[in-house]
Amino acid sequence: MYRLSLQRDFEARHYLIGGDWGVENVEHAHPYRLEWILEGGALDEHGYLVDLVELEGALETTLRAFRGRVLNDLPEFAGLNPSLEAFARILATRLGAALDRARLTGHTVRLWESPAAWASFHQEL
Repeated sequence: MYRLSLQRDFEARHYLIGGDWGVENVEHAHPYRLEWILEGGALDEHGYLVDLVELEGALETTLRAFRGRVLNDLPEFAGLNPSLEAFARILATRLGAALDRARLTGHTVRLWESPAAWASFHQEL
């Protein structure tokens, strides 16, 4: 099984809802780091699992919708607590829709909100 990964840093804001989480209930920013891991069993005729240039474009387009924004205000988070887990799933779903699935068997988004805390979401393709 081959795995290929891209990482990007970006900042977004949010506040947690539905519970008493102290300062997390107040709007604040996180310096997120996203790692996008793609998996597949076969390479193309050039020795690539997928084209990195296409992946980078899809990743930048996706992050543009969230970078610098308040997650609570976005339609993807309507009725949701903008938790790290929910954000990882939303990002994975968006990025998965942009994939050429010819040789891919799955992908994972791992999302850090700090050096010590991350969540991930995996999709089989």
